[in-house]
Amino acid sequence: MKRLVLLAVALCVVLSGTIAHAGKIEDIKARGALICGVKDSTVPFGFIDEQTKQIVGFDVDICKAVADNLGVKLELKTVTSATRIPMLTQGSVDMLAATMTHKFERDDVIDFSITYFMDGQKLLVKKGGGVKSAADLKGKKVATAKGSTSEKNIKIAQPGATVVSFDEYPQAFLALKQGKAEAVTTDSTILLGLRNSDPEPDKWEIVGDYIAAEPYGLGIAENDSKFRDLVNRTLVDLWNTGEYTKIYDKWFGKDTKYYLPLTWKMETWPY
Repeated sequence: MKRLVLLAVALCVVLSGTIAHAGKIEDIKARGALICGVKDSTVPFGFIDEQTKQIVGFDVDICKAVADNLGVKLELKTVTSATRIPMLTQGSVDMLAATMTHKFERDDVIDFSITYFMDGQKLLVKKGGGVKSAADLKGKKVATAKGSTSEKNIKIAQPGATVVSFDEYPQAFLALKQGKAEAVTTDSTILLGLRNSDPEPDKWEIVGDYIAAEPYGLGIAENDSKFRDLVNRTLVDLWNTGEYTKIYDKWFGKDTKYYLPLTWKMETWPY
């Protein structure tokens, strides 16, 4: 009887060890889909296409490349700046492609890919309104998104400003248009999307020096190096084959409303 008990315990240990070492790649392939968390109101990274009513954008195409590399379909779930990390840690999504800046404090709870997009934080203001930099925001209201790095950075750059935070950037832009804020602050490409999606884009301008650098990383669950390596390899392959440039030009090229020259280079590793 004692031997049977010991055998049962040993079997449990073996099985639990097998389960503990089952990684994200195995889970995704068994499911047949990569669940990617993206934004649905951040043009042109992730937004609802008016024609198809589907979420499209630069981040969506990056997710599609990872799904293709895994040989599975892509499933999208909407996240916000405030919900994206909790949704990843709770297992609601496998990966985040959500204009998320890689910061050391976020490394405490999740892991990141290599940088897949480089940006910097600026201000969107009413043209001719007198605001040219963070220095001009003392005693004024500035709008941004809850849970974003922009929310923290502007408080450091201009402690005298009142920061008003919203769930999404379009809500922050609406506050600016209604005169409830003097500026919107976030990454310059997101501001470009807000400005150029407006019916009267010439009423608004992006101003100031960069308040902070914003290197975007794909968010993945902690302690799964096999999945992280696959994601990084996908990004490096996209860059080396020129596919990254094609995706970039699709959303930020000269023929788009959001033209932004590709001036940075991805850090690629030898094969």
